Amino acid sequence: MIMSQQPKKCLVSACLTGLCTRYDGLSKGSPSCLLQLADYFWIPVCPEQLGGLPTPRPAAALVNGDGHDVLAGLAQVRDRNGHDVSAAFIRGAVMVLAIARAHNIERCYLKSGSPSCGLSPYPGVTAALLLAHGIEVISF
Repeated sequence: MIMSQQPKKCLVSACLTGLCTRYDGLSKGSPSCLLQLADYFWIPVCPEQLGGLPTPRPAAALVNGDGHDVLAGLAQVRDRNGHDVSAAFIRGAVMVLAIARAHNIERCYLKSGSPSCGLSPYPGVTAALLLAHGIEVISF
């Protein structure tokens, strides 16, 4: 009996796949990211939605630190109206980590510039949590 080899799995920011999950209700579909995903079975995730935030939602930013600092309770994520949405960002990050662990994910393709998923100039909340657990994060 010949067993077919299953493709490796990865997670990807849902907005990069063309889903309208961004804060503004739009997508940031990335053809170059989709090319990178060609050899994977990929699972789209939106940490902000998983954390309970609606779409659309007010834009948010890291305040007084990066995603590692938010996870440690030393910084916050605030939306443009000044509301502290840190708890939702942390909840979403924890859910993404749970999905990654459930599927033995070793690599995630995440949206750059996001307070959840970005890596530069500072890691967002989800990116920081995944990195802290040894999961590779690639930014698009």
